[in-house]
Amino acid sequence: MKRILSASLLALSVAAAPAAARQLTIADVTMLSRVGAPTASKDGHWLVWAQRETDLAANRGRYDLWRLDLTRRGAKPEKLLAEADVNENDPQIVGETVYFSSDKGGDDAIWSIPVTGGTPRQLTGFQGGFGGFRVAPTGDRIVVWADRKPGAPSLAPAQEKRDPNAGTGRTYDQLFVRHWDTWANGDRSQLFVLPLGPDGAPGDGVAVEHGLVGDTPSKPSGGAEEVAWSADGRTLFFALREAGRIEATSTNLDIFSVPADGSAAPLNLTDANDATDTLPTVSPDGRMLAYVAMARPGFEADRQVLMLRDLASGQVRPLTQGWDRSVSSIFWAADGKSLLVTADDVQDVPLFRVDATSGKVTRLTAEGHVAAVAVTPRGAVVAMDSLIAPDDFYGIAGRGKPVRLTSVNADKLAGIDLPTVTRFSFTGANGDTAHGYAVRPYGAAGKVPVAFMVHGGPQGSSNDSWSYRWNPAVFAGGGYGLVAIDFHGSTGYGQAFTDSISNNWGGWPLVDLKAGLKAATDRFGWLDGDRACALGASYGGYMMNWIEGQWPDRFKCIVQHDGVFDSRAMAYETEELWFDEWEHGGKAYYEDPQAFERWNPVNGVAQWKTPMLVITGERDFRIPYTQGLAAFTALQRRNIPSRLLVNADENHWVLKPRNSRQWYAEVLGWMDRWTGKASRADLHVAPAASPTN
Repeated sequence: MKRILSASLLALSVAAAPAAARQLTIADVTMLSRVGAPTASKDGHWLVWAQRETDLAANRGRYDLWRLDLTRRGAKPEKLLAEADVNENDPQIVGETVYFSSDKGGDDAIWSIPVTGGTPRQLTGFQGGFGGFRVAPTGDRIVVWADRKPGAPSLAPAQEKRDPNAGTGRTYDQLFVRHWDTWANGDRSQLFVLPLGPDGAPGDGVAVEHGLVGDTPSKPSGGAEEVAWSADGRTLFFALREAGRIEATSTNLDIFSVPADGSAAPLNLTDANDATDTLPTVSPDGRMLAYVAMARPGFEADRQVLMLRDLASGQVRPLTQGWDRSVSSIFWAADGKSLLVTADDVQDVPLFRVDATSGKVTRLTAEGHVAAVAVTPRGAVVAMDSLIAPDDFYGIAGRGKPVRLTSVNADKLAGIDLPTVTRFSFTGANGDTAHGYAVRPYGAAGKVPVAFMVHGGPQGSSNDSWSYRWNPAVFAGGGYGLVAIDFHGSTGYGQAFTDSISNNWGGWPLVDLKAGLKAATDRFGWLDGDRACALGASYGGYMMNWIEGQWPDRFKCIVQHDGVFDSRAMAYETEELWFDEWEHGGKAYYEDPQAFERWNPVNGVAQWKTPMLVITGERDFRIPYTQGLAAFTALQRRNIPSRLLVNADENHWVLKPRNSRQWYAEVLGWMDRWTGKASRADLHVAPAASPTN
């Protein structure tokens, strides 16, 4: 495939920026405004969203509420609520009211404000914090999810008596001991319903789960998409994986229904399926429940098929069984005759329309990544981004071309020259077609060194999307031609292609990476293949360790972030055991050690020779920092030039703005050193707080 991103993609770029000035840097990216998921009024008049701005001094983001009048052509976004030092977030429009969370006064609470503007009003006063909320479409109830002790009858925090002479040790009798970046303390995310009326939503609400033990929404990544109201506001639907001794090995999320008044116990609607069922979404008329279902228990990257359940009869039918794509989000169209979904599709994440009767799928957007959707009477408003443009809002009506509604970062990106992106394809492992792209620095004259980036997952994609972490445009701004390959195991090419990496981590993917880099350097004369560095995180970090032993003479340097170094240790250190065991044939290490050792990077350390920068986070419990420390130890013992960056306050990702700037300074500095580029002094990054050698 030969496809250079053209006018349709460039429409995602910044509107009318001045002529050439300078390249993009991480300092620019960390200060960009970030739009959150939008919410639209039922009549299609208003769009409201939370927008993040960076507080660099505090090393975090803060949030304000914005709105856009969708009835006025050329309308400009305006602030709805933006109090200094207050975070307003998670907006939802019900009727003429915007409900949102706020930390005004120091405690999180649910507030409201008229969508037309006015004085904000605090609705809740319970203590103990909460994770999120949803207002019933009838406007008379709020469901809140919050971490409380299992079986808590209400949101009122439990009163625990503590022995003043007790030690600080934690004790556990089963997994999870820790999850993602948090040590378990016995709390579970649970649902509580509060009545909503003229006096707000006072009190502590009532629990509705009747003793179910598990987290809803699921942790660590679940949110409001896993909780839904019925159209009449009398029933809740939610996804939950029941806890117990098998929690760390189970992907069995089920969808439950429960009366909103807590008068009866939850009913498991998907008990027959032992794989994942999630994303409950109720039709506008309240008759149908849409959701996604996987087929294989224990496999977190199985295809998610769109399902429809008739809530009166209980009849269930698959709607996209014949479409070889995995549905990642669901929204009912306003008329209830179709659904809007997103799914990975050959380097893009488009919006699709699925006919609710026939299951016919129609693609509605072209290149790029649809990050969020708000349904309107005419169609939808989507947040859309690309490799060369952060999120903005676009209106979609019927099958017409998306119409741009905002240019949120036009001023901040004015005068910055963004790179160009070219997609390509080649023959990879097993004779299959594989895909990649090359990112060329704006105005590059002659050859440029190569940044060869390997995505994580591994069931993921180096797709056409903006990132605030691994951002190809920033590498291009640093003077590198970035090459990325969707190897076997990537998503968006059918489930068989995704499945092919399991029990094959170091096999076909490495064949694809070798063939893809050669295809890129053969095709693009501006890439200097003799000055290439490889870099990746998570599975990409695993691949960096694997490349050290299996492809040791190809790269000038390597950057390995949160990668698996020793598969044996990983099998006993990681928390979501279902993932690691499925990827090695479905058994634990002690049951089939050879499945893990076959692709274990530690076994190739004797062949390591390439200079490596190792990066890890002390709060990373997915691939614990001990893996990075072990890799660095191996490099040091073999006298290979190496450097270790440890983030004490980050997990599997680097999220804080100052840490992100330091990350890029270290990574680009390491690459500059080994590719012969001049040292960079334009990043203005403070030195690390810890000693370095």
